[in-house]
Amino acid sequence: MKVTLIRNATLVVEYAGKKFLIDPFLADKGAYPPFPNSPRQDQHNPLDSLPAPIDNIINVDAVIVTHLHIDHFDEKAKEVLPKGIPMYVQNETDAEEVRSAGFQNVEVLSEHSRFEDIQLIKTKGEHGRGEILKLAGEVCGIVMAHPSEKTLYVAGDTVWYDAVREVIETRNPDIIVVNGGDNQFLQGGSLVMGKDDIYQVYQAAPDSTIISVHMEAVNHWALSREELRSFLKEKGISSTVFVPNDGEFYMF
Repeated sequence: MKVTLIRNATLVVEYAGKKFLIDPFLADKGAYPPFPNSPRQDQHNPLDSLPAPIDNIINVDAVIVTHLHIDHFDEKAKEVLPKGIPMYVQNETDAEEVRSAGFQNVEVLSEHSRFEDIQLIKTKGEHGRGEILKLAGEVCGIVMAHPSEKTLYVAGDTVWYDAVREVIETRNPDIIVVNGGDNQFLQGGSLVMGKDDIYQVYQAAPDSTIISVHMEAVNHWALSREELRSFLKEKGISSTVFVPNDGEFYMF
């Protein structure tokens, strides 16, 4: 298995001989306005350039989109991805929207989905807590499993809550990718995991390797890589929880 952080939550995962692109956010630096009602209104999204040529990034076997927020599936992705590529989405509403963008091979994820001999298991997520959930909308994560590979859990845009714990307890993932930028609007609290959420993941899965992504890529981030790395060092878990830079990869 090879897990490469592209930018934000965009990953390329090489798994059991296949290559997956997860949550493609592919626009040039600064192509979109800042998210409103949030910090850094002078900074346009994405905040950084892609770390590799876009043709290399999209040279994959299948695409997984956990939800349709622009920083997970943007206009550039719609433009450059091949329209016949297998696309996996969280529900029929998202499938209809992806099909309306011209994609012809769209499947709704379930707990029993597969890409050839690779299990793709849809997991639950909550994109914040309380009232903000009504605005944030539905999201999912994904567990990838195969007899020849370690089990990978990509949690998606979720905070720590009971359903994340349940995935860890039932699926026993070896590798866990969390979206850890603690992104926030000016009201409503965390939309994804902050450092305390990530520590909860570690406590639930102390033998797993954890990778924190979705950091410093869009204007409403609240947790920097430097702050998270310092926190992990204080907790003594820097050797278990990794905070990659854009373009960095891990082999398992």
